[in-house]
Amino acid sequence: MLIAPAWPYANGPRHIGHVVGFAVPADVLARFERLRGSRVLMASGTDEHGTPITYEADRKGIDPKDFVDENNALIVDDLVRLGITYDIFTRTTTANHYRVTQDLFLKLYEKSYLVKRKQMGAFDPATGRTLPDRYIEGKCPICGYPEARGDQCDNCGNQLDPVDLINPHQRGSDAAVEFRETEHFFFDLPALGEQLKLWIESHDNWRPNVRKYSLEFVRNLKPRAITRDLDWGVPVPLAGWQDNAHKKIYVWFDAVIGYLSASIEWAILRGEPDAWKDWWENADSRHYYTMGKDNITFHTVMWPAILMGAGELHLPDEIVASEFLHMEGKKFSTSRGQVIYVKDVLDQYDADALRYYLMIAGPENQDTDFTWTEFVRRNNDELVATWGNLVHRTLVNAHRNFGAVPQPGTLTERDLVLIKEVEDALGFVAQQLQEARFQNALKSAMGMAAKVNVYLGTEQPWQSIKTDRERAATVLYVALRCVDNLKTMLTPFLPFSSQRLHEMLGYDDMIAPQPSVEDAGDHRIITGEYESQDRWHPSTLEPGHKLPAPAPLFKRLDEVLEEIAESS
Repeated sequence: MLIAPAWPYANGPRHIGHVVGFAVPADVLARFERLRGSRVLMASGTDEHGTPITYEADRKGIDPKDFVDENNALIVDDLVRLGITYDIFTRTTTANHYRVTQDLFLKLYEKSYLVKRKQMGAFDPATGRTLPDRYIEGKCPICGYPEARGDQCDNCGNQLDPVDLINPHQRGSDAAVEFRETEHFFFDLPALGEQLKLWIESHDNWRPNVRKYSLEFVRNLKPRAITRDLDWGVPVPLAGWQDNAHKKIYVWFDAVIGYLSASIEWAILRGEPDAWKDWWENADSRHYYTMGKDNITFHTVMWPAILMGAGELHLPDEIVASEFLHMEGKKFSTSRGQVIYVKDVLDQYDADALRYYLMIAGPENQDTDFTWTEFVRRNNDELVATWGNLVHRTLVNAHRNFGAVPQPGTLTERDLVLIKEVEDALGFVAQQLQEARFQNALKSAMGMAAKVNVYLGTEQPWQSIKTDRERAATVLYVALRCVDNLKTMLTPFLPFSSQRLHEMLGYDDMIAPQPSVEDAGDHRIITGEYESQDRWHPSTLEPGHKLPAPAPLFKRLDEVLEEIAESS
């Protein structure tokens, strides 16, 4: 299975509204698939071209490469701390990515899907320098918003062309803009329109928002520019173009090709240069793409069109697109300071607390609102009071009274029913995860944890140990079996605490491996050793299995806040 998280843009650190779309859902899928024995390749990286990069680099007075180097380092650190198990997380500024992008460009060119057209380009009349779309502002011709950008209006959301702006001027000043005729390559998307439409219609299992947006978009396809007047980007691999420092392949084209180029880089780094073909030239492979809804059409129209045009490469199977996460009722916006950075959360709270909240209360099917009150409540009432409490009182009582998984007596009907319910939940959770129904899966697992808590509260083995040691042993045996099964279900969501629990249950191996950062020549990558494990089956904890001393899995967040206050 290929799992392809959308490429985070290297114009700054990522906030929680970003990672709820591309990163955490992808990692949950990858960890689940590896646990059930699938061969997984999770490949992505930082998207490092485009005018927002050059604009911010210019504003800071530094080279675009220095700017993206700085932001790549921040993003890599965040994703590793969050536990995102990429097989490879690379960059779009590598020599390998340039080569793969140029190869696909040439394939489309040779098949006549790329055509040259002239259009009006923007220039600075004082210096003669080209002005990319983002360097231009003006009044939106559609809604009248006075600060629309040259590529899009932030008010109405419509894509724009700078020549259509009313009273266009250079962004951040009143400097004039001059429009001149310039030549570019356009991708003839309409030539693939019917094929795209039939392919999208065949995926009636996609989330409604994905299918709806994609079909609406594909009904009105137009040729789309694939090159731009830019100094920063992948060179155009054609005579008369490749040596032109001011003509580059446009970022929307090269970024999506990153899924393929990253897979090829992974294979090369492994010393198996053809290994990528097991995913990209294999009809039996399954490809999952995870993203926020603002990226849908790039993955359901643009990228499939490139793959169709190039031929013989695997098309997307599942598009897992979430809605938007808002903050205290307002849209996340870095420019407006309405943002919660991943780093800031992880500096104060455990990664599993954030992962849990994003997956249980995130925007899987509709826009949702992040509030600190709800974040604390979810952690304290659910992670601590339900799951953490079940684990702690089961393990404390088993370790204190037996030091190992106790030998049970005769299991009652209630004991057997509970074990079966929890074991059956393994199948239900697996089915939900296969369909990317994360909240259903997580709610089911937590619901089972609540049931086992009720069972323990009713049976009270800490009391019955005084009068009926065999019955207390039986209850704790049942609870341990259930906890072990629930650990498996929750590992994709809560890898850090699940690994600690795995060890507290007496296992000495790795159920939740973590990513690492390694050098790959002239850049760093996120990678790791994540073996397929075939663990998604009922617990095999045997009586007599030694149990080490337990420790709490989670902290109440009000206690965390008190610790932070005391240390500051």
